[in-house]
Amino acid sequence: MIAIIRITGDVNLDGDIRETFNRLKLRRKYGCITLNPNKEQEGMINKVKDFVAFGEISEETLKKLKEKRGKPSHPNFFRLHPARGGMKTKVHFPKGVLGNNKDKINDLIIRML
Repeated sequence: MIAIIRITGDVNLDGDIRETFNRLKLRRKYGCITLNPNKEQEGMINKVKDFVAFGEISEETLKKLKEKRGKPSHPNFFRLHPARGGMKTKVHFPKGVLGNNKDKINDLIIRML
């Protein structure tokens, strides 16, 4: 299962990127979804990889996320805070948070709870 966190806002976004965010249900900044992606969703993630942070989420982090931020009506959508300690949003992983964070996404999610 992977977690996808939208890092950037709507300002100066291309219409195709904005539509892809809508289809992924990531309409707001610091929104997070968890899913087991199929082929089409993998293509959408690849399209927005310059605007999101994503990676493999552990069961322990998913449990903490559901306890603190989960709502019964939205089982796989979570609203997060900006990360404690800040984050670099203009550069890709490993120097920044954008793109595929692999296992480090768990640390980012804990900082954003």
